[in-house]
Amino acid sequence: MKMHIKKGDMVQILSGDERGKKGKVLDVSPSEGKVIIEARNHVKKHVKPKKAGERGGIVNAESAMYASKVAVICSRCNKPARVGYEIDDEGIKTRICRSCGKTL
Repeated sequence: MKMHIKKGDMVQILSGDERGKKGKVLDVSPSEGKVIIEARNHVKKHVKPKKAGERGGIVNAESAMYASKVAVICSRCNKPARVGYEIDDEGIKTRICRSCGKTL
């Protein structure tokens, strides 16, 4: 599955409990169509101790969310934007903002 979002992009959440909040993409999973966003979509995870002497417990972790629920933020317009693609003279494909035309 193709993804319009890449690791390191700034995105805004479009739906759900955290609608309107922004964050940086930490990881992308194209096979599932999901992304993990820094400090967003927290879940409590029960962790067992792995080694002797190590403590287990409940840990807060970022959970994956569908990529269709987030939009890339354009650095020029500073708004969530749809992603377009443009091929230059050398044949290099680049992502562009649909509203202002700047490369992402």
